[in-house]
Amino acid sequence: MGSYSRSVLCRVAYPILLAAVGGVVMAALHWRWDPGEVSFLFLIGTIGYLAVLERVIPYERTWHPSRTEWGWYAVYFVLSMIGGALAQLLVSAALDRMAPPAPMFALWAEIPLALLLGSLAGYLVHRLEHTSSWLWRLHGVHHVPDKVNVGNNGVNHVFDIVLAQGVVQAALALVGFSRESVFAVGIFVVAQGYFIHANVDVRVGRLNHVFASPEVHRLHHSTELSEAGHFGSDLTIWDHLFGSFTWHPGRRPAAVGLHDPGSFPRTGAVVATLLHPWRGVAKTGDRSAA
Repeated sequence: MGSYSRSVLCRVAYPILLAAVGGVVMAALHWRWDPGEVSFLFLIGTIGYLAVLERVIPYERTWHPSRTEWGWYAVYFVLSMIGGALAQLLVSAALDRMAPPAPMFALWAEIPLALLLGSLAGYLVHRLEHTSSWLWRLHGVHHVPDKVNVGNNGVNHVFDIVLAQGVVQAALALVGFSRESVFAVGIFVVAQGYFIHANVDVRVGRLNHVFASPEVHRLHHSTELSEAGHFGSDLTIWDHLFGSFTWHPGRRPAAVGLHDPGSFPRTGAVVATLLHPWRGVAKTGDRSAA
């Protein structure tokens, strides 16, 4: 690919993804498509789109997953899907008795408000996972890989997914947001979650101060705790508000992975990883300094 074509693609890759989010949401709401099916198909499409971009405009070629790593990522992807489904089941069961009987706002107002509330809830639980030693033993699984790419976004402890997604979904449902607004926000969050982990050389400029991107999220995975802020996975406004925004143009992480690599099992040791939070508390690779 020529330098000019690459430069253009680096700048339009994110707007294309955002346009896809908007188009899918509007079509699904207009034609009343099944939200679960649409969300899953959009997830697969997003992963495919970003996986192609990783080959065309990679940020770091050494971060490409090997075939073995793709295999482990697939295992964790399934576990993450199970965790997400379990979180949704638990929240739905609880909210049958607790949720308000009707939405509180019109849809045009609900969607941005739901995005702000869901993003804040996600930020707070994510930051707590980095400051609580026990929760870190769940969440630290995600930080084990020494590379950041679209595949290892799904490397998570299943109960970390239950906790994080459960808190966000419960916050939205308890306020009384409609299923339509939660669906719309969910599509955006899916796109953002995989986009910020993509090994792609994108440039979003000043949008980094509003939306999370690979440029800022790589710093979150840094082994240098002083720069490993950025707990917002969709919006960065909470990082600004709570003092965890560390990005500036041209800033690159020193290295990515665990500050203390020996504190967690390797990614391929799935059973040991799942049991890790309940084993004797020795070194936790605490990232609370972030």
